[in-house]
Amino acid sequence: MAPPAALRGTPQGAALAAWQGQFRGALAEEDADPLPDEERQGDAAERSRYRAVFISDLHLGTAGCQAEALLDFLKHYPSQTLYLVGDIVDGWQLRRRWFWPQAHNDVVQKLLRRARKGCRVVFVPGNHDEFARQFHGHSFGGIEVRNEAVHETADGRRLWVVHGDHFDGVIQCAKWLAYVGDNLYEFTLRLNRHLNSLRARLGLPYWSLSQYLKHKVKTAVNYVSDFEGAVAAEARARGYQGVVCGHIHRPEMRWIDGTLYCNDGDWVESLSALVEHSDGRLELVHWQPPARQTRIPLPEALPAPLPARAATA
Repeated sequence: MAPPAALRGTPQGAALAAWQGQFRGALAEEDADPLPDEERQGDAAERSRYRAVFISDLHLGTAGCQAEALLDFLKHYPSQTLYLVGDIVDGWQLRRRWFWPQAHNDVVQKLLRRARKGCRVVFVPGNHDEFARQFHGHSFGGIEVRNEAVHETADGRRLWVVHGDHFDGVIQCAKWLAYVGDNLYEFTLRLNRHLNSLRARLGLPYWSLSQYLKHKVKTAVNYVSDFEGAVAAEARARGYQGVVCGHIHRPEMRWIDGTLYCNDGDWVESLSALVEHSDGRLELVHWQPPARQTRIPLPEALPAPLPARAATA
């Protein structure tokens, strides 16, 4: 698709105008495709399988976004509530280069249709789609925009839902460095695609260069640890039993000083999501598209929970 005329405007307004144009187009397509009553009823019954699904860091608008895998995941994981925990659209990259294939538009349409079928869809913007934060409290096509949210599980635990970029010292204190890091990350992803194309021809499984660096470089390991601790501490200070975030592209679920820390990962490399079952049990799911079937799926179950807290009004 060609970029809308608004992309020729100011850098600050480019990503917002582009997203609005694509959103309006997807919404128009949805309005032109009425949903039969029987399909609506069937989907309502299907959604009872999961109380909530949390996904983040889709980075629509970049070549690294695994849109096809995400569409497949959403098809298999219907839910009563869907949380979009930031960096859904990559405004930083769209300012530099227009990239919006049909698969990315299909994701937007899928999210709109999910809301239209009765699923509550909550969008919590991140730093890459921070232009949406000005719309806090508004709804678009049935999708609620909240700068942060609170989710209460079936067993009464209250989870703070936030993207997490406010706990990133680089974002807060040296945003120019964050832009540099973002460009380096994009370069790593491009290199990674070439490496895995070669590995595929050699019959080798998928391998992530950036994930390897994150786990092996001491500075990166310390950064992740500090981030997780800071987010969990703030959730605890606010009186929540846990927190669900994204931002660092590292799926994780563990207790930190009595507070449940959940990071739902990303849809660039990890292909992961956090889901809540009907009984309140939380599970970290690692999706396995056909191209990655050589990797063993490792769904992570929640450790023994804290005593459930009674639901409050």
